[in-house]
Amino acid sequence: MRAHCSRLGAATIALFALTSLAFAETYPSKPLRLIVPFPPGGSNDVVGRLIASQLSVGLGQQVFVDNRPSAGGMVGTEMAAAAAPDGYTLLVVSIPFAVDPALHELKYDPVKSFAPVALLATGPDVLVVNPAIPVYSVKDLIDLAKQKPGELNYASAGVGTYTHLAGALFTEMAGVNLVHVPYRGGGPAVEDLLAGHVSIMFSSLIQTAPYIKSGALRALGSGGLQRNPALPDIPTIAEAGVPGYKSENWWGILAPAGTPAPTTPSKSP
Repeated sequence: MRAHCSRLGAATIALFALTSLAFAETYPSKPLRLIVPFPPGGSNDVVGRLIASQLSVGLGQQVFVDNRPSAGGMVGTEMAAAAAPDGYTLLVVSIPFAVDPALHELKYDPVKSFAPVALLATGPDVLVVNPAIPVYSVKDLIDLAKQKPGELNYASAGVGTYTHLAGALFTEMAGVNLVHVPYRGGGPAVEDLLAGHVSIMFSSLIQTAPYIKSGALRALGSGGLQRNPALPDIPTIAEAGVPGYKSENWWGILAPAGTPAPTTPSKSP
């Protein structure tokens, strides 16, 4: 979690510089909108709110988070693409932004409709289970899944999201049959995982770390090639039974195409 925050802090400084546009002497003169195309509670929302808080201080104007969930992030992304390119609308993106063109017909062009602003952070997934399920390691989970093919389910933030792809990669590499249960976002997925309606999730650590620390969820493995400093006692999925497994998410910020090019900021954050 600490590594996430340090990268986000550095990204905020870069983002402040990039959002000080050609009209820097007057920008920003009103609040900014940061569109998060998923419901509250997911990793995109957590990252967006951290960035919005820091940017509000750095820019001297409120940056408010506007959650616009639906269709795996496409609805909020469409809104951002259609927004005025004046520097007052920004969009949080992650892996679904890159995956959606392969799965859907889009009303925007992922390259031509946006101007890149900043890469905020990257981070591996963490395999978590509801404590009611009797598994305490990656190997336990694989063994149980092979004993009960098609009976265990894993939640995701939606089709084509990072949490979906991380789970699909695991099922393929581990040779097990887990049932995918897509939700409208990571927040609703975790709510049902905590309630025991689903058993497993390949989540972003930034989203589920508090529940792991409280014991509400049990972490079995992390998706990086090295153990995460925030969970030093939790093995990587690769070392715990699925050699070669690696799954990492990323988060970034875009602006509508045509937003004025950045110039040197008139003040420091």
